[in-house]
Amino acid sequence: MADFDAQGSLMAAGNPFKVTDPEKIPAKRFYDEEYFHLESEAVWNHSWQMATRLENIPNVGDWTEYTILGKSVLVVNTKSGVKAFANHCRHRGVPVAGGKGNEHGNCAKTGFICPFHGWRWNMDGENTFVYGKHLFNQDVLNHEELNLIPVRCETLGGEAYINFDDSAPSLREWMGPIADALDVRNMADMRAEWWYGTVLPSNWKIAMEAFQEGYHVMKTHPQLQHATPVLYNARYGNETGGLGPGIDPDLTTRQHIDQHFRQMELLNEGMAGLIHTKEVEIARSLVDADLPEDPAIGVPMWFGMVQDAISKQLKAAGENVPDLNAVCQSHPVEALQFLFPNHFLLIYFTGMTSYRVRPLTAETCLFEIWSLTHMAPGTETPVPMDPIILPFDSKDFPKIPQQDYSNIPIQQKGMHSPGFDYMRLSKDREGLISNNHRTIDALIEGKPLCQVARAVHKLAYNFDGAIIEDLGF
Repeated sequence: MADFDAQGSLMAAGNPFKVTDPEKIPAKRFYDEEYFHLESEAVWNHSWQMATRLENIPNVGDWTEYTILGKSVLVVNTKSGVKAFANHCRHRGVPVAGGKGNEHGNCAKTGFICPFHGWRWNMDGENTFVYGKHLFNQDVLNHEELNLIPVRCETLGGEAYINFDDSAPSLREWMGPIADALDVRNMADMRAEWWYGTVLPSNWKIAMEAFQEGYHVMKTHPQLQHATPVLYNARYGNETGGLGPGIDPDLTTRQHIDQHFRQMELLNEGMAGLIHTKEVEIARSLVDADLPEDPAIGVPMWFGMVQDAISKQLKAAGENVPDLNAVCQSHPVEALQFLFPNHFLLIYFTGMTSYRVRPLTAETCLFEIWSLTHMAPGTETPVPMDPIILPFDSKDFPKIPQQDYSNIPIQQKGMHSPGFDYMRLSKDREGLISNNHRTIDALIEGKPLCQVARAVHKLAYNFDGAIIEDLGF
């Protein structure tokens, strides 16, 4: 094991498992303990991380705890905005709130009180009380040094993000164009319907990579390929090899519409937030719409009609949804938007499925899923304040995550198999996996964060995309 200095920074020189061929990812990156510490130091100390949804801290004084690899941060809604602080007493290091991960409360009246010796801080992190001050040398009690240590905190899309690196680019500079894309979709106005979590027996990157390409759909999610073979086979090849039906070149416009609508129903059943029931019902009302016989004209026209109807009907119901047709012109929709290093948004119409993956150990991670939608004032459902934690093989998860979770743990085991030295990636469809690993390598190598941010911009819309040879490093 490599040595660490007093600040916890890894002193090992170099990267033992650097990606040297973008189509081959060394297997040891997914379980080697030394590499895990190297990666952890580089990624989580310098990247913007989604810490909480703002609806979980709606009132002044509300706080929630965010944890990552032993670090605990308090995210607080103060009178002057959302702030974050390192969660430790300046006396003996005890957490001043929470301490068990994902806890929350309100400090508007009491502030934060250390449970060990009773030292206190207000919601702005200022020290307000030290019990028995006369017992200390006064130079130990420098007032500014007793304040809670601030952690950078910025907001985007109804979420608060933190960064331990004071020299990192701003959150919007880090995220790039995706920030504007979330703004035009009014993401800041969305609400969570439910929030699930599970501990997966896998490296955090293995867990994420199941959602960085659609190449796995034919085998892992056969119901989707069977519903719309024209969609998947056209993208991945029509040699189904027994994985499902081939493309029928003679489909009518009506048959195309029937396939696409069936996929919507399956996505609603299997992923919930990705396509909401209210959107499916609006689309259902247009399945028999009068359309041109040429599918190349009729199918796009139908989607335009559906998007227009969804926008108008949900707006009329009081929801702050965007004009979908206008958004698709200004910010074309992507099936998945990746907010490096560990946050995904899956988008179809006005709702979203939100994923967050956090490492726990080299071979375990916490995987969380939110179902997000717009709600009209007065119709809001209770905000889920804690995730419903389920076993990773629970049948209570929506069907699509169930299917993905069946692969992830056994893939982690496969990383240890004798002779399995690296993953072999498709240069055309599994590029995001490679590009993500090489961006992590840039952080490990200490590349300027402004360069890393430019690579992050390229990763954002790289789902199911090609390997990018030049990431700017």
